[in-house]
Amino acid sequence: MKTVTVNGQPREVAASTAAELVEELGLPAPTVLVEINGKALHRSEWPTEAISEGGVIEILRVSAGG
Repeated sequence: MKTVTVNGQPREVAASTAAELVEELGLPAPTVLVEINGKALHRSEWPTEAISEGGVIEILRVSAGG
């Protein structure tokens, strides 16, 4: 387990990559954007982008509307 900040809140996570974190949080991948330490990630980068102790992660849910 490591401590990271997710959307401004400290959180203990087991995930090692962005993809694992999205899964661990139970989020629907097609509707989220992930930023780690100020770097916005393409979904193709999620499986290889490592999450480190003390990392700062922002996850935004995208919604369409009119």
